[in-house]
Amino acid sequence: MRRGAASGPRGVMEVDWPFFGELCRALALRVAGDFEPEVVLGIAKAGVIPGVVVASILQCEFASMVVTRREADEDPVLVAGPPSSVRGRRVLIVDETCDTGSTLRLALSEVRALQPVEVRTAVSFRTGEYQPDYHAFQTESFIILPWDREVIQGGELVMRPDYAARLG
Repeated sequence: MRRGAASGPRGVMEVDWPFFGELCRALALRVAGDFEPEVVLGIAKAGVIPGVVVASILQCEFASMVVTRREADEDPVLVAGPPSSVRGRRVLIVDETCDTGSTLRLALSEVRALQPVEVRTAVSFRTGEYQPDYHAFQTESFIILPWDREVIQGGELVMRPDYAARLG
């Protein structure tokens, strides 16, 4: 894990793959301490990766739903809802980061509409005031995830321009 300077009040936390693995293990252990989900529901895109790892560690079913933001400052929108297989089951909703909680609140509303027995929330990084049921790490830093750091431009793998700008 590397930390760098950022423009603005928030620092930057670059997460590498080994640290990401440790976060998933820590999150799974916290959940297993008092909840046995039957289904882990990852919020696509970023929450699918920790969700599938946590589901594997907890040895339970995995499914996903898609929530997105057209612009960073807009409210999240549902693209693809949770599967009907969550009905009557214990569900753990997983996302990568949680700041305002608007994405998790939308996901919770959609899952509760399908009447699960119980639903809880978990995130790798808690970065704001909203309190999910479980989190692995708390920070106010801007998070750069290992799978999200590089993109293909002009046929080459390069650091995402918005991330490169933050790292200066």
